[in-house]
Amino acid sequence: MLHPTPRTLRKRLAILMLPALLAACGGGGDGGSGSGSAPPSDCSVAGQKAWLGDYMNEWYFWYRISPQPDPAPYADVQGYFDALLYTGRSADFPRDRYSGSQTTESFNRFFGDGATLGYGMSVAGLELNRNGALPLYVRHVEALSPAAAQGVQRGDRVLTVNGRPVSELIAADDFAVLTPQQAGDILNLTLRRNGVERTLTVSAAIFNLTPVTGTTVTTTAAGRRLGYVAVKDMVSQALAPLETAFSRFVAEGVQDVVLDLRYNGGGLVSTGGTLASYIAGTRGTNLNYASLLYNDKRAGSNNTSYRFSAQGSALSLPRVFVLMGRRTCSASEQVINGLRGAGVEVVAVGETTCGKPVGFLPTSACGRTYSVVNFESVNQRNEGRYFDGFAPTCAVTEDFSFAQGGNADPLMAAAKQAADTGACPAGTASADRAFPLAVRRTGLPPRNLNEGDSSPGMIPR
Repeated sequence: MLHPTPRTLRKRLAILMLPALLAACGGGGDGGSGSGSAPPSDCSVAGQKAWLGDYMNEWYFWYRISPQPDPAPYADVQGYFDALLYTGRSADFPRDRYSGSQTTESFNRFFGDGATLGYGMSVAGLELNRNGALPLYVRHVEALSPAAAQGVQRGDRVLTVNGRPVSELIAADDFAVLTPQQAGDILNLTLRRNGVERTLTVSAAIFNLTPVTGTTVTTTAAGRRLGYVAVKDMVSQALAPLETAFSRFVAEGVQDVVLDLRYNGGGLVSTGGTLASYIAGTRGTNLNYASLLYNDKRAGSNNTSYRFSAQGSALSLPRVFVLMGRRTCSASEQVINGLRGAGVEVVAVGETTCGKPVGFLPTSACGRTYSVVNFESVNQRNEGRYFDGFAPTCAVTEDFSFAQGGNADPLMAAAKQAADTGACPAGTASADRAFPLAVRRTGLPPRNLNEGDSSPGMIPR
């Protein structure tokens, strides 16, 4: 019988999200601050560095064990910011590969408007491990994006980008060209589908996200009614389609749910909590979905718990099948951890998740929004710190030539078989665990994870 009981990783674990949009909590524009810290006295380089040093000393989760360099030698704010980040001196934590910044405009566009600037095409670069001899495939296309309008599809093989062979991008492990700097930027592509090559030009634009990318109800070979829902972004715009999906599941007598989080990089704690509440139902009554735990300076005023909520279309399931992989991060990992904390059996199908159990209370200064690690998160059972990710129950490799969630999708097929038989398909069973605290992959080099996706961050609201 499938029964993935998570390894108890005592202490606080991170999750990722903010009590309100920056604008809603005293900031969001120039000088605004989601954390409530005072804005810089001025926006000169010296003024910003002075503010940033003070902010990190007060709000950074790892302020006690992080470097505290003299700001004077650093010519720009970015260089000083990088020098402030925790380097991994503690056995309990890997180095900080999570903190970063972006323009306040792009932050508010994503979390406020549910929109992004981009081409709308994401590729499968992580799987290639810098081997330029391997093919590069399109893995996801945003439905309302310029790429979709040009007919780009999942499974298209990318041959050249702006005249460069993709082998160069793969060897450098750098796909930044897929992220435009401004609307109107041009991406010239050569693609191959079913042996036929074509060239096209995609112009970057701002477009609305499609956070819930698919919902179906099917009957398995053994006659079980199975609901499938794919959630890509934990933003508030996902709430209405999630209600529609689960209302349909209730109406059609769904017995099992397959939750596809393989490309979900995070978002709002509250949206993830609502999603988990549809599944847990009465099993989550009076239980914490997640508790966000700050450093010792901020704990008294900022530690927060999010409870499972009552949803009219909740299913109260004893188990859920989660399709996941190396891009399943932060708020989506929080769903896995939160459900396990409520005693829901999470049957994880796919690959190990990204391991991002820390979160951000973003703060803005001089037109830039900083998302630094402010807290970690634990579930009802005080489990967390899954810095090396959650391992799958059924280890299955993705095939980008098949439609995500379709009958031929290997992850979906494995979930259906597990739902019918109570066991992983032959050869796919994996240890049910999160990597133990003693195992730290601190020797891994930093990687450019930008494959054309939006970068949602993680916000406690």
